[in-house]
Amino acid sequence: MQRLLKDVQEQLRAHLPSFDADKLIDTSINQFHAVPKDHERMLEQLSGTNVAQIAVGDRIVRQVVSPVLNAAGERMGFVVEWADRTQEVQVEEEVARIVQAAAAGDLSERVGTAGKQGFLLQLAQQLNMLLDNNADGLSRVSALLSSLSQGDLTARMDGDLQGVFATIRDDANATADQLAGIVRRIKDSSLAINSAATEIATGNSDLSRRTEQQAAALEETAASMEELTATVKQNADNADQANRLVLNAACVAAQGGDVVGRVVSTMADIDASSKRIAEIISVIDGIAFQTNILALNAAVEAARAGEQGRGFAVVASEVRTLAQRSAGAAKEIKHLIEDSVARIGNGAALASEAGSTMQQVVSSVQRVTDIMGEITSASREQAAGITQVNQTVTQMDETTQQNAALVEEATAAARSMEEQAAQLVDAVAVFRLEQEDRLSTLLANARHAYH
Repeated sequence: MQRLLKDVQEQLRAHLPSFDADKLIDTSINQFHAVPKDHERMLEQLSGTNVAQIAVGDRIVRQVVSPVLNAAGERMGFVVEWADRTQEVQVEEEVARIVQAAAAGDLSERVGTAGKQGFLLQLAQQLNMLLDNNADGLSRVSALLSSLSQGDLTARMDGDLQGVFATIRDDANATADQLAGIVRRIKDSSLAINSAATEIATGNSDLSRRTEQQAAALEETAASMEELTATVKQNADNADQANRLVLNAACVAAQGGDVVGRVVSTMADIDASSKRIAEIISVIDGIAFQTNILALNAAVEAARAGEQGRGFAVVASEVRTLAQRSAGAAKEIKHLIEDSVARIGNGAALASEAGSTMQQVVSSVQRVTDIMGEITSASREQAAGITQVNQTVTQMDETTQQNAALVEEATAAARSMEEQAAQLVDAVAVFRLEQEDRLSTLLANARHAYH
């Protein structure tokens, strides 16, 4: 202790001017403490060993104070032990600083070996070796991670490492291998996705163009169908009107047929009456002829009678004259009646022919009526069918328009997917793998296809 105090005597005199290491006997220990009264109080209350660390100048001293007791257990004094721990404390502080730096990730600090010997030197050397090994292993890991971060997946950890660093090396290399395999598959998949996205985008573009053309064609078809529907409806209305007119014509023709039939019947009656009149005229003509013969005979007989028959001859002559005139009139009437009968016969024949023709007209009109009814029914069905077709075409047009919109959305989505795939290709292009030349060519082709 005296040697220690001599070493720090000059430093102590800065605080204790009268300090003399050679005159320690009968000197109070309290003077070495910053608060002597606190230390004195501690000694008075001391019942067991007290261990403390105090600073003596620039030295760190481990102080052990033990009470000295007599047989009766009374304290007779104290035993103080000082041990210079300056170098140990310095090493402890240095180790603590280095450990704190290492805990913060700084492995560049080292424990100084100058002036150390024995256990402290060995501790410093072992600690520095530990730091060197840790720094070397972590630098290898850092180098590998740096290469991986820059996209170089060919980098691996090497070196003759042991223990946990060997495990880290193996695990890191296995991780790099797995990552390289994953990236390689991602590259291959990204190329396939990019190619498929390009094909999908191209197909959707073609589909969109065809759908737009189809939509335009359907729109024109819908407009034409509307015009056709209006035309067919107009035709159906005209067919209904024509059917009504034909029905009226059929009624008129039927009435005309009845009238012609009655005319034919009347003409037949007139023909029969004319023939009866002709027969009566023939009878009158015969009577006139016979009267003329009788008058002639009477005149002959009157001539034979002479004067007695002269008056009778005059009467017979007058009668003969009347008979001749009656016969002439009867002949004229007969000729007129015969001419009338001939004309009536012709009229009856014409009326009969007109009746037959009228029956044919009635039959034809009835047939036309039936046909017009069928045409009207067919026109109505056609109008209904055209209307339904028009509705269907309209729905198809709306559906096609919706499909066109969906195809446009699908095309935009495909283009977006194509862009995303190209971005994925560019993203994985930063990784360098084995057989990089072949992959670089494929990636370049993929980017060229996209652009």
